[in-house]
Amino acid sequence: MERSGFSHATDQVNYQELIRQTAIHEAGHAVAIHLGNQQKLLPPVFFQIVVKKLDADFPRYLSEPCPHCAAKVEGGRLIHTLPSSIEEATDDFCPAQKQAYQQAFEADIVNLLVGPLAEARYIASRDDEVINAYLVNLNALRYYGGTSDLELAGEYLECFIADQAQREKKIGELFMAAFAFVHHAPNWRAIMALADYILASPKAVIDCEEVMALLNGYLI
Repeated sequence: MERSGFSHATDQVNYQELIRQTAIHEAGHAVAIHLGNQQKLLPPVFFQIVVKKLDADFPRYLSEPCPHCAAKVEGGRLIHTLPSSIEEATDDFCPAQKQAYQQAFEADIVNLLVGPLAEARYIASRDDEVINAYLVNLNALRYYGGTSDLELAGEYLECFIADQAQREKKIGELFMAAFAFVHHAPNWRAIMALADYILASPKAVIDCEEVMALLNGYLI
């Protein structure tokens, strides 16, 4: 899961803000992967947060440069390899197994959408703007680093649902689930706490056990 694109032009938002937005975006993914999956009684999954150090050519005009310039969640997907179709993948599954596989599919998509939605909520709060699911819709997530997240969600849906109209209906439902997750107060506190942790950590890799230990304090 990788944040792609910028929510604002670089001449409008300084690099420190872009760093913070990225940390919040990736924290959103990580919190959804751990707390979101746990809330749905889904199995734990391995992930890690990779933090890139500042490059030598990072803008020197920043008075208090942040120790990191980018972060990325690696792993975290319940469906490791997408099948050509969900029917083919679940052909010999019993009904309970099919249902569990579908739940995993949907959870992975929600977890992809939570990242850009977390970034969108942060920016709206920072700029004292109203945010709701109509002002920040699915397509608007591209403006919050969500291009690659949306592309991967689309790949999931293509092997999940054949009919285009049904795909659009399903992604709409999952978008609303992701929006509700981000706007649930304990989840939002966990996202912000993890973002702060990412920004403060001197490590190049923050493993999932470390993240889980922090986030378990935010369980309902």
